[in-house]
Amino acid sequence: MPASTPSPAPPAPTSPADPDAEATTDSALTASAGPDDTRSATAGKPAAQGDAGGTAGPATESPAPQGDTEHSDDAGATVDVGDTVDVGDADDTGDAGGTRSTTAASPAAQDPAGEVVAAETSGAPRGRGAGARLARLRAWRERYPRAARVVWWATTVLSVVLLYLALLLPVPLTGFEPRMLLRLPGEAVVVAAVLTALPRRPRGVVAALGGAGLAALTVVNLLDMGFGSYLGRGFNLVLDWELLDDARSYLADSLGGTTTALLTAGVLVLVVALFAGMAAAMVRVGTVLGRDAQTSTRVTLVAGTVWITCSVLTVQLAGQPLTVHRAAGALNAQTDRVRDTLRDEAAFGKEARADRFGNTPAAQLVPDLRGKDVVFTFIESYGRSAIEDPVMAPGVDRTLASSTAALEKAGYRAKSGWLTSATYGGSSWLGHSTTLSGLWIDNQQRYRTVMASDHLSLTKAFRKTGAWDTVGVMPGVQKGWPEQKYYGLDKVYNAFQLGYQGPKFSWSTMPDQYALEAYQRMVHGKQRDKPLMSEIILTSSHQPWAPIPKMVGWDELGDGSVFGPIEKAGRRAGDVIADTTASREEYGKSIQYSVTALTQWLERYGTDDTVLVFLGDHQPISRVSGTHASRDVPISIVAKDPKVLDRIADWGWTDGLRPAHGAPVWKMSAFRDRFLLAYGSTPHPSGG
Repeated sequence: MPASTPSPAPPAPTSPADPDAEATTDSALTASAGPDDTRSATAGKPAAQGDAGGTAGPATESPAPQGDTEHSDDAGATVDVGDTVDVGDADDTGDAGGTRSTTAASPAAQDPAGEVVAAETSGAPRGRGAGARLARLRAWRERYPRAARVVWWATTVLSVVLLYLALLLPVPLTGFEPRMLLRLPGEAVVVAAVLTALPRRPRGVVAALGGAGLAALTVVNLLDMGFGSYLGRGFNLVLDWELLDDARSYLADSLGGTTTALLTAGVLVLVVALFAGMAAAMVRVGTVLGRDAQTSTRVTLVAGTVWITCSVLTVQLAGQPLTVHRAAGALNAQTDRVRDTLRDEAAFGKEARADRFGNTPAAQLVPDLRGKDVVFTFIESYGRSAIEDPVMAPGVDRTLASSTAALEKAGYRAKSGWLTSATYGGSSWLGHSTTLSGLWIDNQQRYRTVMASDHLSLTKAFRKTGAWDTVGVMPGVQKGWPEQKYYGLDKVYNAFQLGYQGPKFSWSTMPDQYALEAYQRMVHGKQRDKPLMSEIILTSSHQPWAPIPKMVGWDELGDGSVFGPIEKAGRRAGDVIADTTASREEYGKSIQYSVTALTQWLERYGTDDTVLVFLGDHQPISRVSGTHASRDVPISIVAKDPKVLDRIADWGWTDGLRPAHGAPVWKMSAFRDRFLLAYGSTPHPSGG
C-alpha cells in the first residue's frame, strides 16, 4: 500500500497487523482463512478530503501486513467465516499535503439489548458490498469465536477427506473392504507441491479447475466401478454413455417410474454437488497451504520422501501396498481405452468385411438340415454359475436332469457344451450377435458396424437358401428393431404383437411360457409350405429376478391374465436387488423356470423334424455369479432325428442338457462356422 501523507490531526491508534493477513476482492469473500485471524476491515470508500493539509476527521488505517509472503493487492484471496480483510488500498493524494485515508470498521460495540453491533462510522461498510459482508462475518466471528473455529476446522478436514477419497478411486464394489482406503495416494503429494508453489492469484484458479477435473474423474471412476461390478468391464468414454439410458429404462421397469425419476434427480443433484464441493475443497486446501508456504513446503517434501521410500521398499499394510497412484492409473486406463476404441473401429470394419461363407451359394448352405424346423433360443443370463455354483446349482441341476429325462421319454436326445460369451452381466444383444455372426462383438461400436454390414448371420443363411421361412419372437423388444434386416428375419413378433394381456414381471414383459405358447399359436402350429427357422429371445430370467412367474397349465394360458395373482404374490424387485443372497436364490429359480418352460414346449409341440438349439447369452452380474466367475454359458442341441446329433459327434459335447465341467469350451464367435460346417455348408470366402 502506498504511504499516505500525514494528516495534521493527531493520528488514531492503529490496529495490530496480522502476519497472516491477506487481501481480498468482492468475488472472494467466503473461503479459507484461518479461524484466529484478526485483520481489520476497511471501507472501500476513502474518507472525505478537506483543505490542503487537513482531513475530514481522524481515521484509522491498517498498516500493510509484515509477515505475509505475498502481495497485499493480489486479487482472488479468500476469507473464512469471521475474517476481516482490507478492501482496496487508499487512493493516492490528489493535492499537495492532502490525503485520502482509509477508515477501519469500528470495533464491535455492545448495545443495551446485548446485541453485538458494528459502530456506525462514516467509513463503515454498508449495504451489500464486499466491506459490509466482511464486517458481518467479523462480527459473527467475534461473537461466536468457538463456533467459528469449529466451522473452519470442520470444513478444512472435510475438504481433505473428500480429496483423499477421490484420489483413492476406483476400488472394486464387489468384495470392498474399508482397509482398501488406508493408502497413501501419490497424487496428493503432487497436488500439495503445485498448490504450495503457486502465487495466490493463479493458485485459486488452478485449484478450482483442478477440483473440477478431479470431480469429472471421480464420476468416470464411479461409472467404471459400476460397469466392472455389473458388466465385468470398465466404462468406455466413447461408447457407453448411451447405455445409461438403458439403465434408466431398466430401473423404471423394475422399480417404477416415480422411484426412477427420484433416483435420477438425486444422481444429478449429487453430480452437481460433487463438482461444486470438489472445487471448493481444492481451493480450501490450496489456501491453507499458501498461508505458510515455508512450512507447507517442508511438510510436502517430507511426505514425498516417505511416499517414494515406501514405494521403493514396497511397504504393505494389511497385505496391500501402502502407496498407490490410482487416480493417475485411472486416467491412463481411460486414455488407453479411448485410443484403443478409436483404432478398433477401422480394424474391425475390415474384419467384418471378411466372411468365410460370404460367397457361399444358397444350395451349399446347411443342406443337411433341409426340411427341419430349426429353433435358436437364447435364455437370458443363463451362465455356468447357474450349473456349478453351490447355492444355485442344486435346483438348476435337478431341473436339467428331470428335463433331460422327460425329453428322452418323448424321443429326444441332447448334447451340451460351453461357449465363452463376449459380454458379461448384461448387454445381451452382444451375445446374440456374436453367436450368430461368427464375430467377436464385445462393444457397441462393433455391434453397430456388424448390423450395418453384409456379413452373413447364421439366421440369414437359412433365409438365403430360400428353403425356410424365418421368424423372430422378441418379447423384450418394445420399439423399432432395425436389426431384423441383418438377422434375415421375414417377420418379427415384438412385445405388443403376441397378444399378452397379463402383468409385467419387472423388466420382463411376459412369462416365457406365454411367449412360447404364443409362438406355437401364431407361428409354429400353423400349416406352412416351408419349414421354419426361428430365433426366440426368452426374458423371464432377466434381472432383478423378482417377481418370478410360475408354470401353469398350457391350456390355461389364454391371454396371460392368469398370471395376475402370481405376479402379485411374488417377491418385489426392490427387496431382491439389495440382497445378494436373495438375488442368487431367485436367479437360480428363474433359470429353472425358463428351462422348464422351453423343454415342456418342446415335449408338447415338438415334431420329428424339430431341432432346438438353446444357450445362455451371458453370465449374471458378479454379485450373483461371483467376482472371479468365467464368462462361459451352456449350449445344447436337442433333436429326435439321430442324424442331427451324429453330425456333431466329434465336438466332444456331453450327452444331456447339462454340460460336464470339463466339456469343450469355445469362444462364442466360433459357433457360427462350426455349425455351418457340421451341417454341410461349403466355405466360399468374401472380402478381406
